[in-house]
Amino acid sequence: MKIAFDVDVLAKQMSIRDMVHQVADWGYKYIEQSPHPRINPFYKHPLFSRECEAEYRKALAETGVEISSFIVVYRWSGPTEEQRKMAVANWKKIVEIAVNMGVQVINTELSGDPSQQEICNGMWFRSVDELLPLFEKEGIRVEIQSHPYDFCELNNETCDLVKSYRSDHLKYVYSAPHGFFYDQGKGDVRSMLTYAGDDLSHVLFADTMNQTMDCRYIVNPPGIHATIHQHLGLGEGEVDFDGIFSTLREMKFANKTFKVGGESIACVSLFGYPEKMAKQAPEARERIERELLGK
Repeated sequence: MKIAFDVDVLAKQMSIRDMVHQVADWGYKYIEQSPHPRINPFYKHPLFSRECEAEYRKALAETGVEISSFIVVYRWSGPTEEQRKMAVANWKKIVEIAVNMGVQVINTELSGDPSQQEICNGMWFRSVDELLPLFEKEGIRVEIQSHPYDFCELNNETCDLVKSYRSDHLKYVYSAPHGFFYDQGKGDVRSMLTYAGDDLSHVLFADTMNQTMDCRYIVNPPGIHATIHQHLGLGEGEVDFDGIFSTLREMKFANKTFKVGGESIACVSLFGYPEKMAKQAPEARERIERELLGK
């Protein structure tokens, strides 16, 4: 199992070189490269100039850190055909970048519009049908997570979408800070992880409050159509991490190796309090090592 750190917050604060060195200083061997304005920006076409690539490769060589995976967010489920076509073009470019960087795993979201579920569902299948031959040709494992405000927010339904392809190139991501959306506030992590089963290749670790509980979050005006969650340090919210870790041990998640993309991935995904990250990032890594690797 690869233990990675999602560099979303670091990318907003520092250069690529400093970002990679910071991850190494916190004891991580892997980076999960979330959307970065110079590499794989949200929704837009990937970039990654020669200068950017050279800076990144030099920092990786200096630290011994590797990229476990890219995260991309594109509107491959529309809801318009123009958005879908642009997203497919974005996908083709990020696959080219991943292959060039020796990265076999790309983590993504369903995206779309929850108020247009039918059209977004159909467009997602259309995009996957078009892109899957490319993933197969280039040896890429694409991992799907449902994100709050995606056209599908539910764990089991998203698993069924992934499983319907019966493909070694499509797997599932369980994101702990999204879990209360996944089962409409129950927080039954054991059931959700078990349902994902052998298709679970990636887990994101961060905490959050249960948004379905009265006044956990206050949004004005009341009843506005929006979603809200956090990526807090482990133990700062209401996620059942004891249940997550015990279930992952039962599933032997840390020992899994997939036909495409190799090892399973556990990624620390902290965004909420950058000022706490120097303490929380190493602590999260240490807990994952202790709980799943017996260190």
